[in-house]
Amino acid sequence: MQKSVPIGTASKECGIKVPTIRYYEEIGLLPSPPRTEGNRRLYDQGDLRRLRFIRHARELGFEIEPIRQLLALSGHPTRSCEGADAIARTHLTDIDHKIARLTALRREVARMAECASTDVADCRVIEVLGDHGECLHEQH
Repeated sequence: MQKSVPIGTASKECGIKVPTIRYYEEIGLLPSPPRTEGNRRLYDQGDLRRLRFIRHARELGFEIEPIRQLLALSGHPTRSCEGADAIARTHLTDIDHKIARLTALRREVARMAECASTDVADCRVIEVLGDHGECLHEQH
């Protein structure tokens, strides 16, 4: 017989806050668990594995929909890994775009922070923030 645990214990064991677990249930990432006569949710080991999977995917920056897709794929262990690889490659491309954007943003803020003025009236930070035309990049 498999041991079931209440939501508070699931939260502690998986490192996910109780409201987040409820949210995952609400959006269908986690199936609705059985409840006790007192209406308390009970999570089995499969639920806890699923919650850990979701937490780890979120820590790696995956959004909800790709996690949903990966969970669906994980339910078919004999299928090709091609779908999961494609999801990971798409996420990697997104990460590369974010890194490029953050690198440009960092350069812009570093350039802006090279203010030699002692007065706010001549402060480069204030000047650049007040006039987007002073930025090196149109978007950041």
